[in-house]
Amino acid sequence: MSNPVYLALDVPSLEPAKALVEKVRSHIGGVKLGLEFFCAHGAHGVHEIAHLGLPIFLDLKFHDIPNTVAKAMQAIHVYEPAIVTVHASGGRAMMEDAKAAAAEDCKVVAVTMLTSLDTNDLTATGVYGSAETQVMRLAELAHAAGLDGIVCSGQEVGMVKKAWKDGYFVVPGLRPSGGGTGDQKRVVTPRQARDNGASVLVIGRPISRADDPVAAARAIEATL
Repeated sequence: MSNPVYLALDVPSLEPAKALVEKVRSHIGGVKLGLEFFCAHGAHGVHEIAHLGLPIFLDLKFHDIPNTVAKAMQAIHVYEPAIVTVHASGGRAMMEDAKAAAAEDCKVVAVTMLTSLDTNDLTATGVYGSAETQVMRLAELAHAAGLDGIVCSGQEVGMVKKAWKDGYFVVPGLRPSGGGTGDQKRVVTPRQARDNGASVLVIGRPISRADDPVAAARAIEATL
C-alpha cells in the first residue's frame, strides 16, 4: 500500500520548499499545494514541485458559480494534479460541473467543514446542528453529485465511511500524539485518522516546522 501522507507545503519561499520535499520524499506519498503556495509561486511553483516526481494535490477549494468552477478546473489540467478540492457548500450543480470538467485520473473531493471550525463557529454563520451533522449532510450531497470523496476531520471520517464505503477521504488537521494543535480545533493523530478510514493524511507543520523534518516524517510514517 502506498504511503497515505501528503506533505502540506505551505512554505513561503520556493527553494526551501523544494529542498524540504527532497529531504522527506522517501517518507511521504505526495505533496499538497494550497492557497498560500499557489498565490506565492503560481504555475511555475507547481511545475517545479511536480518535477520532483511525487503526486500533486492542488488544494484550491474552488467555490463559485458552476460555470466558473468548471472553467477553473479545465485550466488546471496542465498541472496534472492527482487530487483537487472544491467546497461542498457550493452546491450539487457546482460539484457536478467540477467533476465533469476534471481530468479523468484526477480525484475531485469536496471540503465539508474546515478543521479550524467547531459547532460554535457553525452557529455563528447561521448553520445549526453539530459538526457531525453538517459534515454528513455535505458528504451526502458530494456523493450524489458524483464526486470521488470529501475532506473532513478525523473525528468524522469513520462515520462518513460507513455510509460511503468506496469514498476517497482526505483528512487534514492531524497532529502526532503530544503535538500542539495550533489553529486547528477538531484534531486526531495520523494513526487514528487512518484507522478510521482516511485515504489521504494531510500533514504540514508537524513536519515542515520540525527541528528535524526527516525524523518527524519518519516517526509519523512509523505509526502507520
